[in-house]
Amino acid sequence: MNAPTYAEAAERSPSEDTALETEIAVATKLEYGERAPKIGGDSERIISSVALFTSKSIKELEGLTLELQGLQEFLKSETERVQRDIDNALAGLKIIIDTISPWRNARPETAVHERIMRAETRLQRSNLPGGQR
Repeated sequence: MNAPTYAEAAERSPSEDTALETEIAVATKLEYGERAPKIGGDSERIISSVALFTSKSIKELEGLTLELQGLQEFLKSETERVQRDIDNALAGLKIIIDTISPWRNARPETAVHERIMRAETRLQRSNLPGGQR
């Protein structure tokens, strides 16, 4: 059975609707036999309502699709921007680390020297007669 699309049903003329009603009646008789429900005068109204509702729904879905595609493009560009910002920040940190590393390497030697000096001072104080400090 070649059923029309919803857009085609919305654009049908009344004579085409009668042909569609006949096609529906034949299909329901084949499906349900003699117990087939009767299609009355409301069929044109029902068909046009269904066509109207579906065409509006299709247009809304197309609009939503376009909106989602726009959002996807925005998110893609923002992701790229944030990635560039992160890369720039990491490059800046590398420069800072490279600049500070010579100072950092010199610091432990000074700290070790200070600890040795404090330990020697404590040792000297503990060796004083009578436990004087």
